[in-house]
Amino acid sequence: MKFKRDVSLAKHSTMRLGGPAAYLVEVTKREQVAEAVSFADDNNLPVVMIGNGSNIIWSDGGFRGVVIVCKIKYYDEFKENDFNSYVTVGSGENWDSVVARTTKSGLSGIEAMSLIPGTVGATPIQNVGAYGQEIADTLVSVEAYDRQSKSFVSIPKIDCRFGYRTSRFKNEDKHRFFITGITMHLTRSTMVRPFYQALEDYVKTNNILEYSPETIRNAVMAIRRSKMPDPAEVANSGSFFSNPIVSAAEFKTIQTKFPGVVAWDVGEGKYKLAAGWLIEQAGYRGVYDPETGMATWGKQAMVLVNQKAKSTRDLLIFKQKIIDEVSKKMGVNLVPEPEYIGG
Repeated sequence: MKFKRDVSLAKHSTMRLGGPAAYLVEVTKREQVAEAVSFADDNNLPVVMIGNGSNIIWSDGGFRGVVIVCKIKYYDEFKENDFNSYVTVGSGENWDSVVARTTKSGLSGIEAMSLIPGTVGATPIQNVGAYGQEIADTLVSVEAYDRQSKSFVSIPKIDCRFGYRTSRFKNEDKHRFFITGITMHLTRSTMVRPFYQALEDYVKTNNILEYSPETIRNAVMAIRRSKMPDPAEVANSGSFFSNPIVSAAEFKTIQTKFPGVVAWDVGEGKYKLAAGWLIEQAGYRGVYDPETGMATWGKQAMVLVNQKAKSTRDLLIFKQKIIDEVSKKMGVNLVPEPEYIGG
């Protein structure tokens, strides 16, 4: 392993903003994770592990510690029987490449999460999901280095404390566990209608009657490409805000004022609101802000893009403008999805 000094973190964020890392090191084996964490501890430095930076916003001051870039790659499939398979993958694998490989094998469970940017290791942290599927549906266990016990552990799904776009890895145990791999339980089956609305509309419009994993993957990719910018071409972090969840009473109040509100009943007297719709109603769809050089994507308002921003401060100012306007007009508080890391 080679520890590099003062590396620009703008190169390690799809938003392409941020200051330098005091130290940066790439790891290709799980044992190297333990070594990198030990180096940080020995030097009394904070430490964080990342993939390709698709869900990270770095501060302008950078990170005055050790940034571990995970490049741990492996893919193993265990076929239990004709219906069930268990897939174990390294946390540094590209997530969409894993989805492509599983769907090609006829396995269902993650096909609706096609084209989500990032690496495998980020999926349990955010409990990543899209179009009616989320990683919690298929995850069996997480392999990680536990900074507290200084050992590698296997954490079963039940102990991950998954919620909507959250987990123990994002909250109470943030930066305690360094994920090195996950195991998923996938099946040779097909998704069952009715689908998530956008997917349902697509299969109806295109007269798709067969719902194999590959067919659904192709449909999802077509939908995402029509709405979302490619981070390789346009600096962005994907969906910047989580879809807020409100009580039935709050939803009724919003619906009375805005009859066209886009929302989904998620049970237990709660509704999930479409963040993109809220931002659009606040007047921020396809808007370029000359003060900050930031903009919202014209085809999907919940995507913030860096057109000419010179600093993370520009992004934070623009983000707050949107949050304040949505709160003022809709009475709803938007919460960013990407993790802000500073210091």
